[in-house]
Amino acid sequence: MNPHDELPEKMIQKKKAIYPIPRALDQYLVRFSRSCLLPIDYDDLLRHADAVALYDKGGVDTLWSTLTYNSYDQEEIHRALLEVYALLRSEGDATINRHLFVDRIDLCLYGNTKPFRIRIVNSLNDNFEYFYIKKADASRVFGLELEHILSPNRIAFLCYKDTLIEDHVLGIPGDMFARVYLGDLHLNRVRLAKEFVKFNERCVLRLLGDMHSSNFVIDVTLDIDANTYRIRPIDFDQQCYEPSIDVYRPHSYKENAPYVDLVATDLDANSIAQYQREERALIRKRMKAASARLNQLLAAVTDMALAPESHLEQLGRELAEYHGHKEFLGASSMAKLVQLSLSSLEQKA
Repeated sequence: MNPHDELPEKMIQKKKAIYPIPRALDQYLVRFSRSCLLPIDYDDLLRHADAVALYDKGGVDTLWSTLTYNSYDQEEIHRALLEVYALLRSEGDATINRHLFVDRIDLCLYGNTKPFRIRIVNSLNDNFEYFYIKKADASRVFGLELEHILSPNRIAFLCYKDTLIEDHVLGIPGDMFARVYLGDLHLNRVRLAKEFVKFNERCVLRLLGDMHSSNFVIDVTLDIDANTYRIRPIDFDQQCYEPSIDVYRPHSYKENAPYVDLVATDLDANSIAQYQREERALIRKRMKAASARLNQLLAAVTDMALAPESHLEQLGRELAEYHGHKEFLGASSMAKLVQLSLSSLEQKA
């Protein structure tokens, strides 16, 4: 990671195609309790009667719209959504829904999968939780599973046919954090810079792209002496799809310039190299601990066409140069490139 690299203006010009879930991946999802019969699917939520723009507390358009439904649809949809919540949070134990209700259903039209965001409220204390319903996409599901296996984060999701249910990831959006908190006197700049280096390393090794600041959140943990930070991705649409290696390097995005500047200001080259080595060692440990699951996941997607052939060829060339291994040039699929990238960790140990 070179914090002094020039940041390109825009690296992703078009929305990617949605790839359906193949049989082998579906069988994997069933095996690891990621799939079950759902009481509602994505298309059911499209039956809304009206949509109203949703604004934040400051009066700024959030780019989400709050939906309303006809009374005869609303009762059925709300009941099904509470069942989904129970499946996601308690393996279907409906007793947790006793004091819950659906407060709001929002739709994001600019997202690649046009997600619905469901807000569930506890009537006893007004506490609320979110989850999302999206169009299922094979590369996104692949990315979610890789995040669960290879990162320090756990991911809850369910997938059935063409519907994907995702739990909400807690944290402060990266663009908001840069705007509001980077100048805070209590910010531990070195720890945040260290986390950005480690996050950058995770993304490039498992080929998770489009990690600009509005596609990740920062989870802050209060510690005895100083705060700690965890950067968590919230968008997995660009898992091993784009042809340029820069897409998979968060420090390459102009939106992440405040974080890149933080690294350049607060870390020297030796520290950056140390944190990269630490993260690679942690990923190797996770790979060994979950080797059976990881191998089954890679086997389930290895023959899938997750990107156009031209993307595969270009990325293979760039990864061969980046890692210094010609085997990337003959990769038969994007999933194979991920496997080779992860295998390179053993060679760099």
